[in-house]
Amino acid sequence: MEALKNLTDLELIALLRTDNQPAFSALYERYWKKLLYFAAQRTATFADAENIVQDIFVSLWEKRATLQLTSTLNNYLYVSVKYRIIKLLDSQRTRRLHAEAQAVSGDLLDDSTQEYLNFEELRQQLEAFIGTLPEQSRLIYLMRKEEGRSHHEIAEKLGISEKAVNARLVRIKKQLRTGLDIFLTGFLL
Repeated sequence: MEALKNLTDLELIALLRTDNQPAFSALYERYWKKLLYFAAQRTATFADAENIVQDIFVSLWEKRATLQLTSTLNNYLYVSVKYRIIKLLDSQRTRRLHAEAQAVSGDLLDDSTQEYLNFEELRQQLEAFIGTLPEQSRLIYLMRKEEGRSHHEIAEKLGISEKAVNARLVRIKKQLRTGLDIFLTGFLL
């Protein structure tokens, strides 16, 4: 093993191609600390950095027979680490965005369900209030709000003046506001 430490990277790679495990160990000892330090500076956790460096050396061992370097081993290893860091950061970003989207989606669903229930309760309260109105007031309100008729049309249909229709609608709105204010105050507290 001591003799292997004095060999160049190219000589160790030549031995590595022949499945020489001591040559692999010599390369590992030569580069793992530097690569780990480099990766640790760029990742969120030390465990991520360790995993990246381990993956690089596993890949080096698996590709030993077909490994073709276009530059130095040093450059090859550092570029490999950079690439793995980019993949890790992209993966973490994707998971974070997905989790945020799920949280927002969950909040929207929760809020929309609660809003629907609140609206439904409010609608029932409104219907109950309309049911307590005198017959003619109820007709005027329904013709205006549900049928969308004008004051003039309601007056003609019921045989009363437009002023009477307007006065009734003003009174109904006041009663409705008072009734719903009491409901909403109790509901919100």
